[in-house]
Amino acid sequence: MRVERNGDISFWYADIGGIPAPRAPLPGDIDADVAIVGAGFTGLWTAYYLKKAQPSLRIAIVEREFAGFGASGRNGGWLSGGFGWSREKYLKTSSRPAVVAMQAAMAGTVDEVIRVTEAEGIDADIRRVDNLTVATNAAQLERVREEHKELLAWDVDPARIEILDAAAARARIDIRNVMGALVVHGQARVQPAKLVRGLAAMVERLGVGIYEQTTVTAIAKGSVTTNRGTVRAGTIVRATEGFTAGIPGEERTWLALNSAQIVTEPLPPSLWKEIGWEGHELLGNTAHAYCYAQRTREGRITMGGRGVPYRYGSRTDINGATQQATIDQLYAILTSLLPQTSRLRIEHAWCGVLGVPRDWCTTVGLDPQSRIGWAGGYVGLGVSSSNLSGRTLCDLVLGRETDLVRLPWVNRSVRPWEPEPFRWLGVHSMYQLYRLADQREESGLAHTSKLAALADRITGH
Repeated sequence: MRVERNGDISFWYADIGGIPAPRAPLPGDIDADVAIVGAGFTGLWTAYYLKKAQPSLRIAIVEREFAGFGASGRNGGWLSGGFGWSREKYLKTSSRPAVVAMQAAMAGTVDEVIRVTEAEGIDADIRRVDNLTVATNAAQLERVREEHKELLAWDVDPARIEILDAAAARARIDIRNVMGALVVHGQARVQPAKLVRGLAAMVERLGVGIYEQTTVTAIAKGSVTTNRGTVRAGTIVRATEGFTAGIPGEERTWLALNSAQIVTEPLPPSLWKEIGWEGHELLGNTAHAYCYAQRTREGRITMGGRGVPYRYGSRTDINGATQQATIDQLYAILTSLLPQTSRLRIEHAWCGVLGVPRDWCTTVGLDPQSRIGWAGGYVGLGVSSSNLSGRTLCDLVLGRETDLVRLPWVNRSVRPWEPEPFRWLGVHSMYQLYRLADQREESGLAHTSKLAALADRITGH
């Protein structure tokens, strides 16, 4: 499939007129109360809540490229408030009520992000929608039902979730061979570049300094060293998510997993009438190599998925450009689920990286001795999770004893990833097994393939 534009960070920036002009870099050595490394959602939300809580704080954010360069400006636009990590893993170091409280706090991020954007006048194309996870074969339908049972078992409000049969799912979106779906209510669609750029402008208005085109070379107690000078600060927050492995000393902290997307030309009204999708639902499936999609403000379809999952040594892409093989895979997923789209042009393709801890469970924390904090490892749920990170880091930095700082992801210790080439071999083996498992299930296997379980054991997924 030929694509008209590849990279240039993401379609979301093309949608708002292109890549923004960078802010000025760090002017030299400066002093601050809090230094934040990374001007994405995590860093910006942290700065926002700190400034709101204590306006006198001197906060400096340093960013290698520009605010929103990373996953914050490239993601699928799912403000889901979802809980995509292992509850059982958190339970090992916590309690059931605490895990349920974390789950509820994550769900509450949807309302909180919408509250702030409305209060601060940020237009990010936010629309409250349902999340529709479809099944197109028997094994996928089994997983849909299992997910529904698990959510109920973990005290999710039954009014927020429902199972649809084939007819009801097709009435929502005319997916080929759909057999059923899980619906989660209370989520939202966003235009991520609009959101992250709006947040950056907002914290600047509050007096936060954002220094772009500034590369961090070292993080240590009391200082952030860059190619433009040093920020001396009593508290430092590392908010680098998928780019964490590029910081000296953090090479094995989180794995940089790749995800990519394509976007169609705007669909004519006649085609939307044929497809449905009138509720603008977030759309995903239960394949092991899963996909994620949305219907955009101007009537396009974005379709995302893994593509080439991992580059050796946690290397990252160049300005969002992705491989032709990945574009072809995503187009195949789109037209398999929605064959009605087969004659549409694909106008833009791009990719980015997300952070993955060794146990695939996100963390946030602050070391009391070094006063170095962190948040991330969201494994693809960063639009909503980063908001909760920002609020939690605010409380940790200010020493507040709140319900947020007692949630089970706070100050959780996770062992590092293995050195290369074991990381590369493990991740690529996992996704190859996932592909084989999907093929077996698509060919008629009634239950989840054992190959998928083997894939999970290899990497601790």
